[in-house]
Amino acid sequence: MRESTTVAETDDFAVHAVRCAEHGPGWSEPEPFTGHQVVLVRAGRFRMRSRHGRVVIDRTLGYAQAADEEGQFAHPAGGDVCTAITLSPSLWRRPSGTVRVGARADVAHRLLLRAGPDVTYEAAERLLSLLVHLALDEPGGRRRALVDEAREAITGRHPQAAGLISLARLLEVSPSHLSRTFQRETGMSVTRYRNRIRVARALDRIEQGERDLSGLAADLGFADHAHLTRTVKAETGRPPAALRRLLGQS
Repeated sequence: MRESTTVAETDDFAVHAVRCAEHGPGWSEPEPFTGHQVVLVRAGRFRMRSRHGRVVIDRTLGYAQAADEEGQFAHPAGGDVCTAITLSPSLWRRPSGTVRVGARADVAHRLLLRAGPDVTYEAAERLLSLLVHLALDEPGGRRRALVDEAREAITGRHPQAAGLISLARLLEVSPSHLSRTFQRETGMSVTRYRNRIRVARALDRIEQGERDLSGLAADLGFADHAHLTRTVKAETGRPPAALRRLLGQS
């Protein structure tokens, strides 16, 4: 079951918050795409199958779709919360496929969802800021399955995903093969991906008003408060205190 709430809507774009409560490893029936749309995950993850192949969609990887295509979905990890952005052709001229979502795009995504009632200027400006931070991914190859398994283990907090060597052991490959394949397929190292997921979780807590950064660092597996601050700033361009002010006033 899916629930959709309109965040902003004009003749050129529409932003909807979509909550999906579906659960199960099986694939859905093929679903036709109804327009040019970019879908970004706010919480959870799911699997998608389209003409581009099979891929795991999470907070680091969204997808762009075109009106003449279709996709299938599976939710082995439970439901998810996504943002569906419908765009006129003048705003999105890129082909369909997956899109990489960095930490700066994550912040822009959050700010878009917190835009006020001025949809023709404020929401439009925030939407354009988000779009410029999205990078079109390359189509996945045979190595995509290994990378997807690694991503699911990290986002699902599998105990063996606590370290690179134990993660490689879980996936039954060598650490060097996992590192090379992950970098080639995603454009980032396994360490960078893990940090990206941890920063997303930190942003969730900061957006909710968390002020105990030492406790937050411990919860997310950072060495200390300073390590958390350095990592968040490296990924987003802003330290936690500045992000708290930014997300709190939006």
